[in-house]
Amino acid sequence: MRRPRLAPAALLLPLALLLAACSGISSADSSSGGGGSIDGKGSLTLNVGDQKGGSEAVLRAAGELDDLTYKIHWSTFTSGPPLLEAINAKAVDLGAVGNTPPVFAAGADSKISVVAASHGTATGEAILVPNGSPLKKTADLKGKSVAVAQGSSAHYQLVASLKEAGLDFKDIKVKYLQPADALAAFTGGKVDAWAVWDPYTSQILQPGKGRVLTDGEGVVNGLSFQVAAPGALKDKKKSAAIADYLKRLRRAQAWVYKHPEEWAKVWAKDTGLPYEVALASVKRSHGTRVPVAVDKNVITSEQDIADTFTELKLIPRRVDFGDYVDTRFNGGLPPSTTAPRTYRKEN
Repeated sequence: MRRPRLAPAALLLPLALLLAACSGISSADSSSGGGGSIDGKGSLTLNVGDQKGGSEAVLRAAGELDDLTYKIHWSTFTSGPPLLEAINAKAVDLGAVGNTPPVFAAGADSKISVVAASHGTATGEAILVPNGSPLKKTADLKGKSVAVAQGSSAHYQLVASLKEAGLDFKDIKVKYLQPADALAAFTGGKVDAWAVWDPYTSQILQPGKGRVLTDGEGVVNGLSFQVAAPGALKDKKKSAAIADYLKRLRRAQAWVYKHPEEWAKVWAKDTGLPYEVALASVKRSHGTRVPVAVDKNVITSEQDIADTFTELKLIPRRVDFGDYVDTRFNGGLPPSTTAPRTYRKEN
């Protein structure tokens, strides 16, 4: 892996709880967790932040919630940033986010610790154009309008892809739009391109509503994280529960890879995604994730993202990302450069 350098609109409504997870901008109704279901038994409770169709759904589908010796209290958030705010406020012990929200949380000096990572393909991180677009390569974006969610993983992928093509961010006309508005602008011909992530990418590609101009392979790191509250890590019993929880998640990730169709059915039902879109997204990106160590490459790669957004003045201060990492759960995990799983031979 090279280190990073610089559907119809109605279908988006049931996806809002899941798909804002990669965004660095939270909506007005996403500032607090909802839900509140509890799994397991015992005197210890692990408070876990989640997103719709996220960790809880995966663990349940894989049968990993059947024999818990501690309780998990689930809280649902619409995006990564408010989930990390809850961790900072000690309301949540642990939660899953993409590669960009921890950078913004670190920029705000939040009390968070990245404790686990997974590496997936970056083909779901894409810059899309309409089928009839004359644009053929990234350099063709010069002077063109591009929709993107500010502070999202797609935002970084856009910046890095432009740099690789010899362009500056100022060479394009940026339209900061959240996905629902961006989809309307894209399908309505109001923007020339859309930088976005899966399953939105699959939602455009699977029904043939557009094509990929470029994707994130070799440009972005393809990482996602489990982030914990430092206070929970200092508690021996909670730390032990977190270790067990992470092992269950790793087994569940392996289950998803081996059962893509079964998981796609669960995911589609939980989020409102059409099954065909869910399956395409699983095989393009979500099912490819492999658990990896939170190692020096992770720190360096995330530092690049932090420095990029600091240069763009979207983060107010320089972040030392290594200060927000806890490697105690690495165990015998492979390095973060380990290749993701793939379905290519099956297709």
